[in-house]
Amino acid sequence: MQESQKTAAIVGAGIGGMAAAFDLVRQGWKVDIYEAADYVGGLASGFKEPHWDWSVEKFYHHWFASDRHMLGLIDELGWRQDVLFPRPLTVMYDKGKFYPFDSILNAILFPGLGWGVHKARFGLIGLYLRLSNNWQALEKYTVDEWMRRWAGSHTYELMWQPMMIGKFGEKYARQVNMAWMWARLKSRTTRLGTFKGGFQAFSDRFAEHLRGLGVNIQLSTPIERLAPASNGQAGEIRVQTAQGAKDYARCLVTSSPAQMARLAPDLPAGYLQGLLGLQNMGAVVMVLALKQPLSTQGYYWYNLPKSAGFPFLALVEHTNFLSPDYFGGDHIIYIGDYLETTHENFRLSQDELLQRFLPSLTRFNPAFQTNWLRKSWLFRTSYAQPIPLVNHSRNIPPIETPIPGLYFASMSQVYPWDRGTNFAVEIGRRAARLIHGS
Repeated sequence: MQESQKTAAIVGAGIGGMAAAFDLVRQGWKVDIYEAADYVGGLASGFKEPHWDWSVEKFYHHWFASDRHMLGLIDELGWRQDVLFPRPLTVMYDKGKFYPFDSILNAILFPGLGWGVHKARFGLIGLYLRLSNNWQALEKYTVDEWMRRWAGSHTYELMWQPMMIGKFGEKYARQVNMAWMWARLKSRTTRLGTFKGGFQAFSDRFAEHLRGLGVNIQLSTPIERLAPASNGQAGEIRVQTAQGAKDYARCLVTSSPAQMARLAPDLPAGYLQGLLGLQNMGAVVMVLALKQPLSTQGYYWYNLPKSAGFPFLALVEHTNFLSPDYFGGDHIIYIGDYLETTHENFRLSQDELLQRFLPSLTRFNPAFQTNWLRKSWLFRTSYAQPIPLVNHSRNIPPIETPIPGLYFASMSQVYPWDRGTNFAVEIGRRAARLIHGS
């Protein structure tokens, strides 16, 4: 391809889209990014109160020490000195109490498993999954059947089933394949990282760096349609917005599968059917600013079984991970849940959800009073957690679509790995390599 023809449109200014733009622009491509929102960062974006020095993510995010794609990109940018890796305290619930569960020692001491065969099987299963690389063999089984067979029903129901039900609901918890659990245990660490100023600070800085390289980022510019160009140039894609149409040699879409199907209805029926067949959970997250700490023990992440009556999956005290000094003395709490988009929590108002959630905070601190609350925010997204069913690798659509010049890279395609900024970087850069080599 001639240099004058190397034009690329990227739909979505999330971390994956910006990572793809970073590689393409340095390889001589002229890149335009189209973003429907008025900010960059996608699902990793944040918000900031006037008296805060740092932003807070709308949907809680962090990096793992093993996130080599994300940290590698940061190294290339020369910003590693701005990455922080505190080690917060994660706890598990058992019989009305919370117990630390963020190290081998704490796992051994966790009373829920007792001291016999259940604890031994839990440890051996965890070790096996961390050492194994054969995820393809695991995707033939559901988490439910594999864990019951090898870890035992007691251990599975106590340790892993609450997470499965919490993340995928009763409908899908018994259908998710074991490769998903393997990837989760394989890739995650107890050390959690963030960027100075918050993830929004990273995204804004990355966007400015891209602009300096010549990338044109158009915010508040939703795409109306993507189709083969009508100028007779094979492989060109026409990008239609409310402001008009523009043709590109290549176009990369980084949105959800459902959004991709809506934007590009000219895709063959089989590919469209595959996109629409990919299932996912939505997310509802409420962020609270409290006048004082909720946890008296400094706990950060509470893993909560819904069978114990909690109306959400996780409670995260962000300011037991980062100092409240970054947030003007506010103590930041996340209340989060993965839900089907038909769930009533997608319809209830913020005040109605507050009335549902606040009474549960006394289970974390009996002294909690509603007058501790200074302010709250509510964020919802219909596309938060892909659902990988048995033999899911057969369902993953290729990055290069059947329409020449049109590419698709989403968190639904990072399987067997789980969604997150690390694998958004990986798939975005993989798409850029395909585009550049085409």
